[in-house]
Amino acid sequence: MSVKSVLHVNFRGDARAALEFYQSVFGGHLAVVTYKDTGNVQDPADADLVTWGQVLAGNGFHVMAYDVPSGMPFERGESSFFLSVRGDSAEEITAYWEKLSQGAAVVQPLGPSQWAPLYGMLKDRFGVVWVLDVAAGDYA
Repeated sequence: MSVKSVLHVNFRGDARAALEFYQSVFGGHLAVVTYKDTGNVQDPADADLVTWGQVLAGNGFHVMAYDVPSGMPFERGESSFFLSVRGDSAEEITAYWEKLSQGAAVVQPLGPSQWAPLYGMLKDRFGVVWVLDVAAGDYA
């Protein structure tokens, strides 16, 4: 038996744009279900917002997201989680970094670290904190 954890990110109106962006970075299949699709529209302004969405890629990347409906409280969190992407090669991680860093605030520039040949941290244009590194030795 195995368990797979997947990050589920909450947004207020940006879920579709965020998922499309992540798909452009990592590839894969984008699936989006709106409140209108499920027949669960409490506020007409929420009808086209994402009630469930995901990007699932053959390379192992998987993230889910939704838009918190307007009737529920929501505050964009500060450092409430990190999304970690660990790859086998510097080329792969550098390519993801270059795409994710568009419009991002770099927390730790991509470079060598004590535990990985390549490591970096950034907050993307949607406020999500990403940690990217190349797997090495005991940390793989």
